[in-house]
Parts: sequence; structure tokens; C-alpha cells
Amino acid sequence: MFDQLIRQFDSILRNLRGLGKITDKNIQETSRMVRRVLLEADVNFQVACTFIDRVRTKAEGTKIIKSIKPGEQFVKIIHDELVQLLGKNASPLACTPSTTVVLMAGLQGSGKTTACAKLAKRLKDEGKSVLLVAADVYRPAAIDQLNQLGKQINIEVFSERSGEPVKICKQAVEEAKTEKVDVVILDTAGRLHVDGEMMVEIQKISDEVQPSEILFVVDGMTGQDAVNSAQAFSEALPLTGTVLTKMDGDSRGGAAVSITEVTGKPIKFMSTSEKIDALDVFEPERIADQILGFGDAISLVKKAEAVMDLDSAKAIEKKILDKRFDLEDFLTQIKQLRKMGPLDQLLGMLPSENRNMIKKLNFDNRQLVWTEAIIKSMTQKEREIPHIINGNRRQRIAKGSGRSVQEVNHLLKQFSLMQRIMKKKGQLNIPSLKGDMKNLSGLS
Repeated sequence: MFDQLIRQFDSILRNLRGLGKITDKNIQETSRMVRRVLLEADVNFQVACTFIDRVRTKAEGTKIIKSIKPGEQFVKIIHDELVQLLGKNASPLACTPSTTVVLMAGLQGSGKTTACAKLAKRLKDEGKSVLLVAADVYRPAAIDQLNQLGKQINIEVFSERSGEPVKICKQAVEEAKTEKVDVVILDTAGRLHVDGEMMVEIQKISDEVQPSEILFVVDGMTGQDAVNSAQAFSEALPLTGTVLTKMDGDSRGGAAVSITEVTGKPIKFMSTSEKIDALDVFEPERIADQILGFGDAISLVKKAEAVMDLDSAKAIEKKILDKRFDLEDFLTQIKQLRKMGPLDQLLGMLPSENRNMIKKLNFDNRQLVWTEAIIKSMTQKEREIPHIINGNRRQRIAKGSGRSVQEVNHLLKQFSLMQRIMKKKGQLNIPSLKGDMKNLSGLS
């Protein structure tokens, strides 16, 4: 997610941090590079130009301010303006004291039905009662899909295959209010904004049920097309926000960067994987941190805390500081990493410096699996004192793990590199509840 933006901004910011002072020349050069990066990421042209104008204006205003680190000041300007562009603050769901009605609209294939279920799961986890409504009568598979998802998350689905969408939604909302359900989520049919009849239908649904939220669900991978569609829908409906789906497959990020500025409506949620619980509140500052290579320490800490035992994490951290980190500890960390999710996602949450440091180890998800197998084939003494592993021991370990001797050699080389990195860094912070999230420096 945002891989292209992260990679290109990393290069720009590294150059900026080395600036001795802010001048007209480096303002122009940086502005030109940032504009190119944004356009290559499929950011809306006008949005990119507006962003650059804001950055340039602020940077020019800081030229006469004496600062120890002018480059860092320039980086902060870019960060602050990017946060502003993304929406400034998170925009929570507008829940009412009585039944809250959420109308989900979008194009066909945008992932709307799945997004409805993900939102329902999130609300249920927050302690709210939820009713899902299958109002897409034009695609029977959509009703079946929502019913299956409802069973999966144990949430009731209201559906009538032969009914009229407007009547279905009205009846479902009335029933929910009678039962005092906290939130009703209406899964409407996918439609094009140029389809007059279908747009009239969703406008009637909106008029009848008076939803608290009208969310436009859009596939983030479609870039500027997503922005154009959102703008068209906002002209037909009083949208209150957008939900970006399939963001795990979007390496550019153009839709996320552009859509709020163009539509004037906040991004409320973002889907980050196919898992049913992978719907995150869109937080502009955290996304800006991630795009600019500052990492996403909060998300990383949350993932770590879900699988890590605090006492064992502290024990390993102490061993690292005392330079006693061995293959047994490495195995423990690998097991915890595998529980936290795909390695590429975790690396994306690290600051650029630490991400690059970990990438030197050349690990991927498959390697984590066979690395665990190799270490488990070692004796306790071999895990504690890796340098005793000679040729005969390596052959035995390879045979026991079902891997090649070359792979055993590769692992030992990686571990040796990791130990050198740790000595150079001085310490490797393990994320914990009591840790400083903003200063998270790495994860083995």
C-alpha cells in the first residue's frame, strides 16, 4: 500500500534533510520533484498543483527563519500539508442516539458488499447491535454473499429477493427501529452515475430512510477514476464520506491522496486486506506518516501487542542490549512475526531507516517458514552458541529440516548480519504498551 509514494518520497526527504538552508533554488527543485511523484502516483493533476503551491508558499515564508536544521523544517512543511490534503483529522461514523442508518453506495465491483460486512463487524466489536440489509435485488449473488458474510460474523441480514429496493430498505429500517437496533447498514446495488434510472432509485432510498451517513464505496486501485466517480455521486447524493477498498493492492495511492480535496468529503474507512476485520478508520496523520516513510508505529504496536507476551518481549530486549541474543530468541521472534501478518505489510509500518535495515536480511514469508524449521532442527546448545555449528552439524540440521545445506548456511549468515546490525544500532526496541510508539526503532 502506497509503495510507490513511499519509495519516491524517501529519496526526496533524504536529500531535504541534508539542506544547510532553504533557498529559492531548492524550493523549486523540491517542488518539481514532489509534483512529479504525485502525478506518477495517479494523483489528480489539480490536487497535485494545489498541494505544491501550498508547500512552496510555506517554504518561502521560512527562508528567513534561522533554524538548526532547515531541511527538517522543509520536511515538516510537506508533512503538515499532506495531512491537510488527506483530511486533517479522522472522521468518525455519525452515530445517533436512536437507530443510525448507513447507506452504502458505489459502482459495481467496488467491494461494497464486503465493505458492508466489514463495517458491521467493526461496529459489533465496538459493542453495537447491527442489522445488514441486502437491497441489491438485481444481483442475486449479492444477497447470497451478504447472507454468508452475515453468518460468518454472526450478524442478522434482512433480505427479500422479490422486493423493491426502496421498500426493502424502508421496511428494514422500520423493523430495526422497533427492535432498537443501534446501526442499520444498507447494501444497495452497484450503479453507474450515468444510469439515470438507478440513480433516481438510490435517491428515493435516501429520501425514504433519511440515513445518518451516505458512504461512497470505491475501489482505491482505480486511481483518478475513483475520484471522478466519487465526485459524480456527490453531485447526486448528499454523501458524508467515502470508504476506500482494496487498498492492499494499490501501490500508487492516487485515490487516497486526491479524493478528499476533490469531493470535499472525508475518507472515513479504508480496507487493507481481504480479511473480514481489515477495515481501518482513515487517520490522515498516520497515513501521511506512512507515505513519507515515518512508519505507522501505532498499527505496528497494536499488532505486536496482540501476539506478544510483554514479559518475554522485555526479556528478549534485555538480551539484545546485553548482546546475548541467540537463535532461540530469534525463533521466538519469528513465531511472533508470523502471527502478526504478512511480512511486507509489517515492513511498511516501519520508518524507512529501519525498514531498509531489516530488508538487508532478505527475509520473506516463505523464508520465515523454513527458517523456523531449520532452527527447530538444531540442538539447544547450537541455538545458544551458533558458532559451534560446523560442516557436519550443518549437514545434520539440513537433513532434519528438509532444507539444503546452502539454506542453513544462508540462515547463519543472516543471523550473523543481524547481530552486527544490533551492535551497530545499540538497541532494538520491542513494541509494548509502555514503549514510546513514535520512537519505535525496529522489530526483528
